[in-house]
Order: sequence, then structure tokens, then C-alpha cells
Amino acid sequence: MIDPVLLRENPDLVKRSQAMRGESTSLVDEAVEADAARRAAISAFESLRAEQNAFGKQVAKAPKEEKAALVAQAQELAAAVKDANQRASESEAAFTAAVQRLGNIVLEGVPAGGEDDYVVLREVGEIPAFPFEPRDHLEIGELLDAIDMARGAKVSGARFDYLKGVGARLELGLMTMGLDQAIAAGFTPLITPTLVRPEIMQGTGFLGSHAEDIYYLPDDELYLTGTSEVALAGYHADEILDLSNGPIRYAGWSTCYRREAGSHGKDTRGIIRVHQFNKLEMFSYVDPADAEAEHERLLAWQEQMLQALGLAYRVIDTAAGDLGSSAARKYDVEAWVPTQQAYRELTSTSNCTTFQARRLDIRHRGEGGRTTPVATLNGTLATTRWIVAILETHQQADGSVVVPEALRPYLGGLEVLEPVAR
Repeated sequence: MIDPVLLRENPDLVKRSQAMRGESTSLVDEAVEADAARRAAISAFESLRAEQNAFGKQVAKAPKEEKAALVAQAQELAAAVKDANQRASESEAAFTAAVQRLGNIVLEGVPAGGEDDYVVLREVGEIPAFPFEPRDHLEIGELLDAIDMARGAKVSGARFDYLKGVGARLELGLMTMGLDQAIAAGFTPLITPTLVRPEIMQGTGFLGSHAEDIYYLPDDELYLTGTSEVALAGYHADEILDLSNGPIRYAGWSTCYRREAGSHGKDTRGIIRVHQFNKLEMFSYVDPADAEAEHERLLAWQEQMLQALGLAYRVIDTAAGDLGSSAARKYDVEAWVPTQQAYRELTSTSNCTTFQARRLDIRHRGEGGRTTPVATLNGTLATTRWIVAILETHQQADGSVVVPEALRPYLGGLEVLEPVAR
């Protein structure tokens, strides 16, 4: 949720942000009107309540013969206060609904436009060239007996898989490598719940444009998370944090679930776009003044992982229309996938400023002891999809794969993944 004071005092800034996102600016006017109605209703209620309190004292002091009439007036006033309180509650709910239709305020410098309007910030690493026809990750995975899509589909349906043998070890090694890096950077590891309450999912902003991708269990009123960001954001809901020693950082390891509702016909081969996968997510609670610097730190840690794995990649500044409702700025890091002759997203990091914290009521004490919303940021440090780029980038002509040196300690010292004779 955006800052109501900002909405009230600078609606043109909010409209500019909405326009950059390609979303309706009329929603801003509706939210401003709802805010005015809310404040008027609250003011009316508080005025009547003050009148009621004053009248109550008058009744208490009145002579006995006057009290009967005064009590009747007090009852009428109590009924008016009750009605005013109801109207204030209804106007508060209407304002919340109106303001929650607005996306986070896009930060200065973010490109306007949609999915294809990103800006490339840098390209890093040498794009691999092969003296042979490279295999795609699924063919390599099958040669290594590491990926089994057929049995995944047999057991669970399309877009499910088994990671087997060195495939399972590769994912666990990759995740553990990322976790070690996160711990060294001061993150506290968390294995998070993958089922969350509606108010937590709503609080993180995932029930807007992303709602169709989320699995919902109506009998339990719980959502399956598509990222541990949701549970990590909810971890400190309704709390006041102490940020006097700097950011509070968590690294959340979880299985993730996505319906991939809008991806029919896309990436149907292999494990690029599946319904279930594992992910290690960095999450930071910071003073809003430090949010942009923390965003750059998260990006640097992501790049450190990709460089250690010997992957060629690029960093893009995502356009406003592709941010999602919670992010004020998002960097995507895309690795080169040789058989697609293209960069594909492996990870992203988002600065959500105070948007999620306002919804989840997460605050910290600033100057003078006054509590204000924190800023929240997130960034993926490892996920199943990374296996795609690792297998394709480091493949050899015989179908084997050279294990990146930094990853070898996490695979028991294995230097090469060899094809399995069948």
C-alpha cells in the first residue's frame, strides 16, 4: 500500500507512476475521493464521541429531576455515535480497497513501458561457443539420468519432474552454496512455511496481477506460495523492529508452487517453467533511507553467485509495466542459454520500499522514538532453473558436464558429471 499522505498531497506523482505501469490513473482519483470520505467520516465520529463524553459528564452532575430527560438524550446521542462509528469503519474499508488497487510508486529512473521495454545495464562473461552441436538441458539431463520428465508427468501431470541422482545432488549443492554465501553476508537461514493465510498473501501484493498463478486451498483458506518472499515478509507482520544495528536479513529456503496460468505453450520442454521447484530467497528489512543501497547489495550478491558458476549473464532494469504491484524497482539477471541463443531470467531482485510493510504493519523506531514503516527487499540467490544454464554452458561433446569449480565441494568433489549407460 502506498503512503496515504503522499496520495493526498501529491496525487499527480501517483498518477505518473500508474501511467508508467500502463495502469489506470482514474484509480488515483477514486482513492483520493475515498480518502476524503474516510477522513470526513472519522472526523464526524470523533466529534460526536467528544460530544457524547461531554454530555455524559453533564448528566452525571444534573439534579435528579432532570436526569430522566437527559438520559433519553444521551441514548439518542449514543445511537448517533454508533451509526457514525459504523460509517467510519465502512469508509475505512472502502479507502483500503481503493488504495490497494494502486501499485507501488515507481522509483525515479525506472524505464516506462512493458515487458520488452527494459534497459540493459551490463553484460558479463563470455558467451560460450562449442566446436560441436550443443545439446539442450533436457537431453543432457537425460544422458546423465538426472532429469526425468516422463515420470513426473505420469505421477503429477505436465510441468512436473523428478530430479534424480546427480540432478538432485546438483540442486541441493547449488542451494547449499547459495546458503553459505548468504550466511557469510549476514543472512539468517529460514526454512519457511509454504502455506500462508490470505492476509499474508494479500499483504505482499501477490493477490493482484499474480493471483491466477497461485494455488489456493479453499477448504483450508490457505495459499501455496510461489516464493518464500511471502512467508519471509509475513514473519514480522504486526511487529516493531529494531534496525539500529542495520538491516535484518533472512535467507529463506522453500519449495515453491506456481500454476503458470499464462504460459500455455511456453517453455514446455524441460525444467525452465514448471509447477514445483526449490528456491533460496534473500529478504531484507531496512530503514527506507537505506533501501536503494540495499537493493544494489542484493544484486551484487546475485552476480557473485553467477560469476562463481561461470555463467555469462546480463543485468536488466525492468520496465515499470513489468514490475508487479509491490516493486518500485526490479533488476533481472538473465543467464545465456546456448541452445536458445538467448538470455533467460535466472533471478531478480526487487525494492518494495514501504509498500508491503504498510499492508503488513511492520515498523521500526526512527528519530524521537516515532514508529514508521520499514522497507522490504527481496532477491533470489539460487533456484532449480539455474540447472538449465549450468548444464548447457558447461557441457562437453560426449554429453558430460564440467562442474564449476566453486560448486565441486557441494558435490563431494565431483569434477565432471558423466553420462549414465542404460
